[in-house]
Amino acid sequence: MNRLGTSGVEVSALAFGAAGIGNLFSEVSGEQAYEAVQAAWQSGIRAFDTAPHYGLGLSERRLGAALRAYPRAAYTLSTKVGRVLEPTTGGGDDLANGFAVPATHRRVWDFSADGVRRSLEDSLQRLGLDRVDVVYLHDPDDHAEQAFREGYPALEKLRGEGVVGAIGAGMNQTAMLTRFVRETDVDVVLCAGRYTLLDQSALTTLLPAAVERGVSVVIGGAFNSGLLADPRPGATYNYTAAPQELLDRALRIQALAARHGTTVRAAALAFCAAHPAVASVLVGTRSAAEVTDCAEQFAATVPAAFWQELKDADLLPAEAPVPAGDPSQGPSQNPSHEPGTQPRGSGAEESS
Repeated sequence: MNRLGTSGVEVSALAFGAAGIGNLFSEVSGEQAYEAVQAAWQSGIRAFDTAPHYGLGLSERRLGAALRAYPRAAYTLSTKVGRVLEPTTGGGDDLANGFAVPATHRRVWDFSADGVRRSLEDSLQRLGLDRVDVVYLHDPDDHAEQAFREGYPALEKLRGEGVVGAIGAGMNQTAMLTRFVRETDVDVVLCAGRYTLLDQSALTTLLPAAVERGVSVVIGGAFNSGLLADPRPGATYNYTAAPQELLDRALRIQALAARHGTTVRAAALAFCAAHPAVASVLVGTRSAAEVTDCAEQFAATVPAAFWQELKDADLLPAEAPVPAGDPSQGPSQNPSHEPGTQPRGSGAEESS
């Protein structure tokens, strides 16, 4: 388990992203959702992440119900604020927002202090729990002023009151997350899709700032929404059709991995975990089979020679930290991780 910043909250190095069980893109049955959470627990995963946005609350309801089978003190749960769910009678579905659920509610952006508290109270009701461990400001891209002026202080107050153990922000970009790291006292940031084998933009400012400030980073979107899980024509990158250039790059990485007796999935998650700022890698899964595959890949070892060849082929920056064993890096690049807990995996992708 890895501690988030200077908080007392700890997370497993591999985390369960619950957007998939909120019917991300397609329906998942209640039984499948329960089995996915059960498989995660059996695989040693003890960190679970959700949000009101995921299936208009369905993800929170399903996750809370499944986790009631386990001791509350034995796992870490995170949710998010910034989108308050308002009941609606409009009918239809929510597929325009990516979720195969009835449009029973509408999302209202609200990073005010009252909105933060209301959102958290609603989440606790849906989860059926009396507390969560981590709360993130969710995608405040177009609401920066309110998020910094009102939303963040509200979270800081909740942390001070002991209502939550750790606070942060979750986004699909690095610039504003870097600002949160530098200008606030967040414990953790969740960065989705910006630190992968295909996109190392977080390596420039966000991750160094996190190391300097002692802020933990959770990495989501390790497969860039699918391309790095299964590189093939038609695969998606950031939820749209992958450009040919990136598909070709992913196929080269896959071929190199195969030559070294590993998989592109294993390499994708191992890379994310190797940076010293990273406390956990969050993988969205929607079935027990996907969770099991993640856990198996997670436990594998990616050969040191693979990382060296990846750098020699200019498929990875020379300065990028890689798992222990790469002769160009020397000792382990992530001493905060327990031995044998470097991630690998596959599954439905989580945004942030």
